[in-house]
Amino acid sequence: MLSDDVKKIFNDKFGYDSGRTFFSPGRINLIGEYTDFNGGHVFPCAISMGIYGAYGARDDNKVRVFSQNVADQGIIEFSLDDLAYSKADGWASYPKGMIAQIIDHGHQLTHGFDLAVDGNLPDAAGLSSSACIELLTAEIVNDVFDFDIDEVDLVKYGQLVENKYLGLQTGIMDQFAIGMGKANQAILLDTNTLDYDYVPVEMGDRVVVIMNTKKHRELQDSKYNERRAECEEALKRLQTKLPIKTLGDLSESEFDENSYLINDDTLIRRARHAVFENQRTLKAKDALVNNNLEEFGKLINASHISLHYDFEVTGKELDTLAETAWRQPGVIGARMTGAGFGGCAIAIVDRDQVDAFKKNVGEVYEKEIGHPAEFYIAEISDGPKEIE
Repeated sequence: MLSDDVKKIFNDKFGYDSGRTFFSPGRINLIGEYTDFNGGHVFPCAISMGIYGAYGARDDNKVRVFSQNVADQGIIEFSLDDLAYSKADGWASYPKGMIAQIIDHGHQLTHGFDLAVDGNLPDAAGLSSSACIELLTAEIVNDVFDFDIDEVDLVKYGQLVENKYLGLQTGIMDQFAIGMGKANQAILLDTNTLDYDYVPVEMGDRVVVIMNTKKHRELQDSKYNERRAECEEALKRLQTKLPIKTLGDLSESEFDENSYLINDDTLIRRARHAVFENQRTLKAKDALVNNNLEEFGKLINASHISLHYDFEVTGKELDTLAETAWRQPGVIGARMTGAGFGGCAIAIVDRDQVDAFKKNVGEVYEKEIGHPAEFYIAEISDGPKEIE
């Protein structure tokens, strides 16, 4: 059990027994990619893989953190009196940034603490380990200091860590999916208004298989900010004639009728993905509600095609996984999930075909790419919580 492991790690590193243990999940996005900063809808869920944290109180203002996942970085220490960003903090920038946000919003920590973390989210796989750590920290601080901060506010603080503290122009989906996660339910989130609905994910005899490319991806090093800028420029050109606030305000036909305003092939393709992906996400929710998994699968496939051709964020590794998955028996749909440029894809697979699926897709992937992929079964789980 990782919850027991992290207690032992805490004792080994800090020399005493931790008082409390917490868990924060990773997330996958079923559909709705690169819509979150375009005022569209996303359809993510929290998963049973995640990060465990063991906490112990201190009697001074120091915070010491250790991650078994990057053990070579050792114990990283900072003070509650100086929470300014420092590149030297490495992964600790996420808990440090979250503490800074909580304090900036009027909540004062009365003492420091020690924190050891260990998780089974693969590094840089696009399952949102950064938001997972942010919300783990938020859950710990909120509980330990009895702040009673609303979960949606903690989610917003997590996005501020990315946008303001780290300078990444990410949307709110990752933090929302993790913070608001519910077992066996996906979240249809309107990123423009933060209105959301829980939708039961009833797959029957099918499961979600996560396929990890094992290609290391750093969001800072990807073309994420470039894609965001392209969408913003396309929106600006559409706004010369249309009274819209976001690309998510447009239907497919409205976009087709007005795309001439953009007058640039690349920008048209970027915006078309945002508009059509938003509509696919709404249709996917209806398909799940009506238990039409075949239609759900077709929408997932169409999402990947759009991310490949219009948004150009897939790459050979993700395309190999998705396209090979489509050819396997018992698969109703497959697509990349997350920011792309590596990371993970997902497939909806008949449970009795999973072993053959892993073998067949794995063999093709290793032959084409030169290293093996990894496969995990994703259970849809609750958000961050203390482990009793």
